[in-house]
Parts: sequence; structure tokens; C-alpha cells
Amino acid sequence: MLAHDRSGPTGRTPILLLHAGIADRRMWDAIWPTLTASRDVVRVDLRGFGDSDMTPEGPWSHAEDVLDTLDALSVDRAHLVGCSLGAGVAAEAAVRRPALPASLVLAAPGGALFVGKTDALRAFWDAENAALERGDVDAAVEENLRAWVDGTRTPAESPGDVREAVAVMQRRAFDVMLPWPDEAWESEQELDPPLTERLDEIVAPTLVVTGGLDVDAVGAAAAALLQGVRGAQLVEWPDVAHLPSMERPGDFAAEVLDWVARAEE
Repeated sequence: MLAHDRSGPTGRTPILLLHAGIADRRMWDAIWPTLTASRDVVRVDLRGFGDSDMTPEGPWSHAEDVLDTLDALSVDRAHLVGCSLGAGVAAEAAVRRPALPASLVLAAPGGALFVGKTDALRAFWDAENAALERGDVDAAVEENLRAWVDGTRTPAESPGDVREAVAVMQRRAFDVMLPWPDEAWESEQELDPPLTERLDEIVAPTLVVTGGLDVDAVGAAAAALLQGVRGAQLVEWPDVAHLPSMERPGDFAAEVLDWVARAEE
């Protein structure tokens, strides 16, 4: 089972929070009290992040890890809220188990939802890989902060508290996953056909949240979702980058609660 927290009054469909690939379940700290005041909420650390430090042994996937955890928690239906990598995991879980999602909120869609390698995305991956190859983990963390927290801003223009929190979480992810053997990465199981070719299989009400300061690859993923998922709706916040729930936690929590309430009408 993945490391997780669960809190809030039971009786209604739970909300599941799936974090970004530069974070762990701590990224939801600012919205956790608001959501759990009225809803049953689960947040997990995906494998390789936070407290989910188990090394893969045999075939695995983030989506199957999540589904196994929900089974252990006796959750057979949930509102799935994911950011970046977590948005891709949420969408993949919805395809693997169509009866699971009561609704989806896909913020800054990434991971398996990326539809192509833009120049900016390729430049980030090259810079991160170069830093890791020379053993400079601090530089690799900074490359992630520049790409995802800063977005199109300078570091000085980014919210310092978000930068500091993400640096801690990203460093933890490197500490956990860098020792993994090659076999662990090679055994990760992807959907076949890939998720981006199966968006029409998502039938739950879907909200896409994007930031105007995010990298262009996220905009392309959002556009694909709006075209591929019947009835998908878009909320755009021009003043945030890749982590809307951390930059505008009050607004994000309100958006989630409103969306799940409408989905239950």
C-alpha cells in the first residue's frame, strides 16, 4: 500500500489527491484543512516519492499502485484530483477502472498526458539529465524549480515559499529513486495503446485547470484533453505556473469542492 493520509467526515464519495512529479503528498498541505472539513479525503505518496520508498520488484505502474491502495481502503468510487504527473495517473486510473471516477480535476496535466516533446520540455529534460549525470543533485533540483515552479517567470518573481517547499520534496524524490536499478525503471508498465490515444474512454465529468505561466507542453496536453474527453471544461489562471493548488490554495480548494458538488447533483 502507498503511504497515505485519510481524514474528513465519511458518508459521501471520497476525494483522492494525486501529487505532481516534483512533489509528494505534502503539496496538498495548504488545502487539506479546507477539503477535510467537509469531505472524506485521501492523499497518497506515489511510489518513489515521500514515504512511499519501496523499490519496484517486477511489473508495476503508478496507476495500479493507486488502485491497489484504494482497494485496501475499500474505496471503489472517488473524485480524482491530480496535478501534473498525478493528473496523468488519475486519467490512467479512470481508463483502467472506468467505474472508479465520480469526477476528475486534472491540474497542469502532464506525465502520461503529455502529447509531445516541445523544445522547452526537451531543454528541461536535457538540463536535468546533465546535472544528474555529473552527480549534481542540487543543480537537478534547481532545474526542476526553474522549469515547473518558475515557469515563464524568473526565480525572483516566483513565490518563494512554493519554491522552498518543492525543493524539499523534489530532493526527497531524487534521494529515493536515484538508487533504483535500471530494471526497476524498465519494468514500469504503460497503457497500450497509450493514454493519449484513449482519452475518449474517460466518461466522468472532467475539469482541466491550467496556469498561464506554465510550460507550453502543459497547454498542449490540456488542449488534447478538451478535444478528447467529451464535455471536459477548462479553468485558466493567468497568474500561476505548474502548481495552482500551491500558488492559490484557497481558490483551488473552492474550485474542487464546487466541481465535486456539481458532479454529484
